[in-house]
Amino acid sequence: MTFPSPGTSAKRLAGRRALVTGASRGIGAATAQRLAAEGADVAVTARTADRHPTLPGSLSQTVRLLDAFGGRFAAVVADLTDADERSTIVPRASDALGGPIDILVNNAAAAIYQPLIDFPLKRRRLMFEVNVHAPMDLSQAVLPAMVEHGEGWIVNVSSATARLWAPPYELGQLGATTGIYGASKAALNRLTNALGAELALTGVRVNAVEPRSAVMSEGAEILIGSLPPEQVESMEEMVEAILALCDCPRERTGRTHVSLDLLDELALPVHRLDGTPLAG
Repeated sequence: MTFPSPGTSAKRLAGRRALVTGASRGIGAATAQRLAAEGADVAVTARTADRHPTLPGSLSQTVRLLDAFGGRFAAVVADLTDADERSTIVPRASDALGGPIDILVNNAAAAIYQPLIDFPLKRRRLMFEVNVHAPMDLSQAVLPAMVEHGEGWIVNVSSATARLWAPPYELGQLGATTGIYGASKAALNRLTNALGAELALTGVRVNAVEPRSAVMSEGAEILIGSLPPEQVESMEEMVEAILALCDCPRERTGRTHVSLDLLDELALPVHRLDGTPLAG
């Protein structure tokens, strides 16, 4: 099925139901807005219903932003570190939106940066629970309906920290403290590839996308502080790349993409989160 481009009278994602994790702020909240602007009904999930103790943003604030687009929206409060609790997310989202999920964006991530030599097991388990097991569980939950329908899109938000270093080990500002986080994202990339291969003939597309440069969300600013402009990409650019994979053809599957490289490859213009063209 071919959908119109943004800015046309028909919304390209009209009739689709989407679920976005980690959507109380940052890339998740921005992605939810853009999906809603393109006509999708959207369920958002995170642990924070109304207020986070240290960070701005909440699910209720995200839903208020989505209300401006006039679709059907739902907030599902859940802790992705709890396997029993996250098993309720897809059923609750489907019930709230009135049908099975067509688009799953696994954006939520746990990022703890510290040297590996004394990295606690508890923290390692927490990061793999959120960054690997939760995306896999949610994917397994949405896949039966997608396969039956012969169509579906799963987008896993990855990270350049998954890449291997090589001598002379120019580690950058954070040094090797991203090792465990990167290992979890490398595992996510491998699962993306395997699922894409396994489902290649079903019409379900499974892809990952990582920022080429830092996206300065609220959490990123706390973790890495300020960066020079040449090391930063805009939230709109990252979201444009995610959106492209929420509406890609069936032959694009099982890949890990880089945001700005994907936009260049597809010659995609960048839009604001409300779907209007970004000037300049």
